[in-house]
Amino acid sequence: MFVEHAKEAPRPDVSAVAALDEPTRRRLYDHVVRQPGPVSRDEAAEALGLARQTAAFHLDRLADESLLDVVYERRSGRTGPGAGRPAKLYRRSARQVAVTIPERHYELAGRLLAQALEESESTGEPVRPVLHRKARELGTRLAGPDQADVLAVLEENGFEPREDGDAIVLGNCPFHALAREHTQTVCGMNLHLLRGVLDGLAQSGLRACLAPSPGHCCVRLEPDSPSADGVRAS
Repeated sequence: MFVEHAKEAPRPDVSAVAALDEPTRRRLYDHVVRQPGPVSRDEAAEALGLARQTAAFHLDRLADESLLDVVYERRSGRTGPGAGRPAKLYRRSARQVAVTIPERHYELAGRLLAQALEESESTGEPVRPVLHRKARELGTRLAGPDQADVLAVLEENGFEPREDGDAIVLGNCPFHALAREHTQTVCGMNLHLLRGVLDGLAQSGLRACLAPSPGHCCVRLEPDSPSADGVRAS
């Protein structure tokens, strides 16, 4: 996942998917999401032939992973004193879960491309420069105000960085399938995203450049040094 302003990169989607690997828990999840309204523990237990305690345990685990939302309602229809305690009910949450190995971030690429298209139509500026600017701005935010380690930022965001002498090669492209089909557009976006990361880190001593090679991301981070004409590369 792309991580903004975070020192550590938790993997909540992996935990959520792991929770669904338990057969009874998955059956309960599937049952709840098929219902038109929230489901109680008793209803779920009866529908699946489970002990109420078992159903409650697994439903609460799904809620802990934010796969289900918990709501409270009085099923008696009565209100006021003597109406009884509200029942604890479960319904599907709005959370979306996706896990890819290696990491892929096609939704993020789609957002950047959509933002660039909309701004281009609004301002008349060509799409590609807008896309590059948006990507660079995002990269700067990914670095965060408290980050100092370029390897940590790249690792958190799925690039699988590896030191190669004074340079850094990236073992994974989060936009791999898009980059294969739309190389110039996506690799340009990725280049400016990583330039933004280096902007945010400020003291990284590296520059991002295009250097496609088999099995690696199209961008490579090289030691930052003045170019032959005396102008610092950017």
